Amino acid sequence: MSKVKIYNLKGKETGEAQLPKSLDVKFNPELIQQVVQTIAANLRPTVAHTKTREEVRGGGKKPWKQKGTGRARHGSIRSPLWKGGGVSFGPRSERDYSKKVNHKMSKLALASALAQKAVDGEFKIIDSLDLENNKTKILAETVRKISGTRSILLVIPKEAKNVFMAAKNLARVTTVFGRELNAYEIMKNKEVLMDKKVFESYE
Repeated sequence: MSKVKIYNLKGKETGEAQLPKSLDVKFNPELIQQVVQTIAANLRPTVAHTKTREEVRGGGKKPWKQKGTGRARHGSIRSPLWKGGGVSFGPRSERDYSKKVNHKMSKLALASALAQKAVDGEFKIIDSLDLENNKTKILAETVRKISGTRSILLVIPKEAKNVFMAAKNLARVTTVFGRELNAYEIMKNKEVLMDKKVFESYE
């Protein structure tokens, strides 16, 4: 079974913890990829939006008469053939990119990703993240001593509001509450630093 190193707020190693059975699973890259792609698709915003000829303003009048001008026939300046007219088959904001994956798969992908991070030495525990205030300095020093300048995922309990506020000013640090942790956030960051309270909730 894999072990995870424990550190204190001063960045010093204080011991090791055994990976609980719920997290000590075999690495499954195919499952992780499926779950990560699903989460990424659900986060994708549908911003691009083009107007069809029915939505473009103006063009109620026929540009010129049907015959006798020597020019091509046109019925409306809202036609896709005209500059400023409607767009045929363009992107629409109604498009739905969302996908679905069942809870059991998400849970297993999360465990698999954390287990692999533990094997690679990129999963670490912080003994206690109870900060007296939301100042960034103490947290920044702790993160620097434990992980250096790598991209870090900080996993904290719901009550650690000071830590959440303090981490906002830290570059390359993403903060999530334990209940919101998923495979997408784990794979997006190089290292995972988890509060001991959150780690113990998996046992």
